[in-house]
Amino acid sequence: MTKRVLTTESGAPVADNQNSATAGVGGPVLLQDQHLLEKLARFNRERIPERVVHARGSGAYGYFEVTDDVTGFTRADFLSAVGKRTETFIRFSTVADSLGGADAVRDPRGFALKFYTDEGNYDLVGNNTPVFFIKDPIKFPDFIHSQKRDPFTGRQEPDNVWDFWAHAPEATHQVTWLMGDRGIPASYRHMNGYGSHTYQWTNAAGEAFFVKYHFKTNQGVRSLSSEQAAELAGQDNSSHQTDLLQAIERGTNPSWTLYVQVMPAAEAADYRFNPFDLTKVWPHSDYPLQRVGRLVLDRNPDNVFAEVEQAAFSPNNFVPGIGPSPDKMLQGRLFAYADAHRYRLGVNHTQLPVNAPRTAVVDNYGRDGLHATRNGARHDKNYEPNSYAGPAQTDAALSAPLAIHGWTGTHAAPAHTKDDDFFQAGELYRLMSEDEKGRLVANIAGGLSQVTRDDVIEKNLAHFHAADADYGKRVEEAVRALRED
Repeated sequence: MTKRVLTTESGAPVADNQNSATAGVGGPVLLQDQHLLEKLARFNRERIPERVVHARGSGAYGYFEVTDDVTGFTRADFLSAVGKRTETFIRFSTVADSLGGADAVRDPRGFALKFYTDEGNYDLVGNNTPVFFIKDPIKFPDFIHSQKRDPFTGRQEPDNVWDFWAHAPEATHQVTWLMGDRGIPASYRHMNGYGSHTYQWTNAAGEAFFVKYHFKTNQGVRSLSSEQAAELAGQDNSSHQTDLLQAIERGTNPSWTLYVQVMPAAEAADYRFNPFDLTKVWPHSDYPLQRVGRLVLDRNPDNVFAEVEQAAFSPNNFVPGIGPSPDKMLQGRLFAYADAHRYRLGVNHTQLPVNAPRTAVVDNYGRDGLHATRNGARHDKNYEPNSYAGPAQTDAALSAPLAIHGWTGTHAAPAHTKDDDFFQAGELYRLMSEDEKGRLVANIAGGLSQVTRDDVIEKNLAHFHAADADYGKRVEEAVRALRED
């Protein structure tokens, strides 16, 4: 077997990888030691900046297999035939904490899925909850600032968390999810995933439908109490990463069944509440779940830093037959996600192996820039249109057009007949068992009682009273009892 030779980045052989070059035995280190300087410089730069949100994550490769015919709703090629398989990469994550945070914490979980389809990569970027805290992207930076570490104290402050929620009544539904029993998943394998947003599907005839994605875990939903989570986080800071890694390594491949809710586009305008409001779900009695296929995870990444941390998901990566809806939060994310990756990873982040298409051919006029690997041949042109047989447009839209009307300007979300910030939060509360209600109330009171301003507490209590009279009464009594201790 030929012995491998250690080299510098330029390919020159390394004579000594154990001792730095010095001015004499025991003397100062020499600036001319190219291998030393290159090694230290690379080490300084081998970790990219962490994500502002969803910093702490785990990932795995797998496949998606179609089990049911959905060609009546979409012409997406990867969904075109029962039995068709598409390679995937998924990244699970917490939202608020930094890369050094614990996995077992009360926080929404990211559920970001990349399909390496024959027509290009399709990214579905969702969470483990079907709703979110806000409905307009202009509030997103403020929301995240309120949930992350305070710039003065350097820790998450209950005053900040609850003050923002006090001024965002639409958050009551998601707060009820977060503080309930599903607020801390036992593992990434034991939680559902949701596209959360409303998306558009278009079939071969050009008919448009609005859809919501539901990935139901086949391992069963399991969650942790606050006490169990605190103990687990103390035992293994990377508990969910450990669980996912070991499950796949031993061949216990986790899987999810994908269902969709399908709304004919014509029904959206007159639906009883705004179907594009991210703080609301569509009741299954109105739009039942329809099975599509299954997601299976069967391979761990070889390098967490190169794959999981450099994986870039963007909800504007659509394929023919799938497109956006007027969901304002989705519309904001269409820009924000890709821009975040351009900042963290560079303008050519789509050329990194984990982000590059597997079977689809990339052919465009994007060249140069940091870390570019596709710069074309000497006679290739970098403009379009041209007379040199360069790639040209197809004139076939990926999805159906969205109808618009009215005046430009800043507008509140359109009000439908049954739009309300509190009704669905109350419905969720009323679905809970008595034990679940008790834990929900205790979780909310534990945080809200730490708030120092009475007016902020009162505003939040008003939201719970508006959702359900019993809900509000029990939270108010629990907060009062904790503050009197």
